[in-house]
Amino acid sequence: MLNTKSVLAASICAAFTLLAVPLAQAAELKVGYVDTQRIFRNAPSAIKAAKEIEAEFSKRDQELQRMAKQLQGMQENMEKNSVTLSETERRNKEREFSELSREFQRKQREFREDLNLRQNEANAAIIEKANRAIKQIADSQKYDLILQDVVWVSPKLDITDQVVKALSESK
Repeated sequence: MLNTKSVLAASICAAFTLLAVPLAQAAELKVGYVDTQRIFRNAPSAIKAAKEIEAEFSKRDQELQRMAKQLQGMQENMEKNSVTLSETERRNKEREFSELSREFQRKQREFREDLNLRQNEANAAIIEKANRAIKQIADSQKYDLILQDVVWVSPKLDITDQVVKALSESK
């Protein structure tokens, strides 16, 4: 007849054996890591996309800067001359300032929305290319797991440079 101690000892032994099998398999696991932000900074396609976006939006940005200076000048002028202006002139200047301010805010909001949309489109295309490169690296080098954007990872697991190189070659 089995006593409680022998059943407990057998159960503990079986549990350690079951735990040892996954640990042995985990030692054979090949893991890599990719830093997405570094891809956005260093990949030629990402650098090219950033330059294209900057060129595409620079004219609108300059217009917004011009409007901001105009608004600042109007405000300074109103503050400086508010005592000498008649009530009607002051109200007209305030109305003109308010209209220009609303137009500036509208254009600024549209600019940010358009810029964000364009950056998101470009980033999505870069990520899609990077994911294809990561898949090819994983297949060719027999990786079991590749992680992106983790809190901390050992530098020896980082394969970002390989991905950037693959993206450079694929242009």
